[in-house]
Amino acid sequence: MPEQRTAEDRLGPAEVVGDFLRQRREKIAQRWADAAVFRTVFTVSRDEAVEAGRAVVEALAAVAASGRVEDSEADGFTVVREQLTRTAQSRARAGATAGQISAEMDALRPPVTDLLLDELAEAPAEHRRECATALTVLMGTLRLVMLESTTTAGQELINRQRLELLEIATPVIKMWEGIVAVPLIGTLDSARSQVVMETLLDAVVEQHARIAILDITGVPTVDSLVAQHLMKTVAAARLMGAECIVSGIRPAIAQTIVHLGIDLSSVLTRASLADALAYALQQQGAHIVLNPASAAEPQ
Repeated sequence: MPEQRTAEDRLGPAEVVGDFLRQRREKIAQRWADAAVFRTVFTVSRDEAVEAGRAVVEALAAVAASGRVEDSEADGFTVVREQLTRTAQSRARAGATAGQISAEMDALRPPVTDLLLDELAEAPAEHRRECATALTVLMGTLRLVMLESTTTAGQELINRQRLELLEIATPVIKMWEGIVAVPLIGTLDSARSQVVMETLLDAVVEQHARIAILDITGVPTVDSLVAQHLMKTVAAARLMGAECIVSGIRPAIAQTIVHLGIDLSSVLTRASLADALAYALQQQGAHIVLNPASAAEPQ
């Protein structure tokens, strides 16, 4: 034992912690497998939880060996970031908040600290305190990495849901054989305009459409940016062999376009979706006959 204490005294606290983690990784992984952050994610097999815990312990050992216990960007964390991100995503889907995940990560520290202090039971008090501090800092850094992964996972989820909402909010309606329409509701920005263009072009190909209608009745305002997006969409549809009509131009929007000096002379426009559909049907060779009875006043 004196020889062991002498060897430990020659090593820095972080290095001692690194050696300890490597030697006790299996025991630590077994204890962590029952912790909430692993147990609630790996519900099918406990062995999977043990394996995940073992990977995290090995990463911590590598970070401690490098002496960068306070650096969340240390190379040792690279191999487990993806795993921590998946774990964070799973916990987030289960309804766990960032605070709960942080608390669950903090709960991993006491079992490891207890093992370390038992391991250094005969070491000088000062050395034990320094090693325990190094381990505490290392576990705190792990918690920070997990929270960063939680934030990243949350942002990815938001971006994915936002894209899904954009796709849902941009339906393509088959109005007639060879005629499709995209009714737009809400504000158009660059991201949504790109979705509109892709959705419309896909529909032109799938439906073999010759005429596509962009209805902007539900678009609250039209500025120069929105007009540019519409013109690009029209141009792209033409390249695909479809004539594009912009409908739903209300008087207020028409005045705004004129005041902004936007030239839409190359874009076929109609005041309403009904007008655009009537034009499209005529272009398809259909003859529209109004029922005289429908125009009569009710008796």
